Amino acid sequence: MARVALDLESKESMQILSASGWSRAPGLVPGEPNQGLVAEMLGSPARLAEYDDSGWDQDVNVQDRLSVGFTFAWYRLAFTMPEEVKGQKVAGNRVYFETNVDNYGEIYIDGKIDGSIGVVTGNNTPKRAMIEEPAVPGGKHVIALLVANAPLGSPVGAIFVRYVTMAFEQAPAQAAAG
Repeated sequence: MARVALDLESKESMQILSASGWSRAPGLVPGEPNQGLVAEMLGSPARLAEYDDSGWDQDVNVQDRLSVGFTFAWYRLAFTMPEEVKGQKVAGNRVYFETNVDNYGEIYIDGKIDGSIGVVTGNNTPKRAMIEEPAVPGGKHVIALLVANAPLGSPVGAIFVRYVTMAFEQAPAQAAAG
């Protein structure tokens, strides 16, 4: 199966994806009092694809370390599915978002989380989440990544994202035909 990947920290990848870069804001609900930390909240709107993140820090380095005790931050990337990546046609591919965060994270693709694979726990734990299968060039997508330090009861260290990658893998039928 042919695989090509984009480093989602590079300017070249942002151009391929017609994206302006990652945006970031602190808090479980950015801009809310106490960073949105309230009991019995039913979900942060920052996970939703249509959420307006225009007031957030733009074109940020996801590897910057953030920490002031108990720390949450959202990272978001809006992009367009390309026609081709590194000479490989994208149509029909399986497309994955791959990351590694420190130490807790949640991956939302277009506002939805796959609860079986979209939660990242532990230091240096790589995760992959399906963006689209089969890929349709020209489609608009949003990756929203929530990161927090842990353990929650006694947080240590800083939060950061070790890497962000988008992998394009030909489906088995495509690879056999190609």
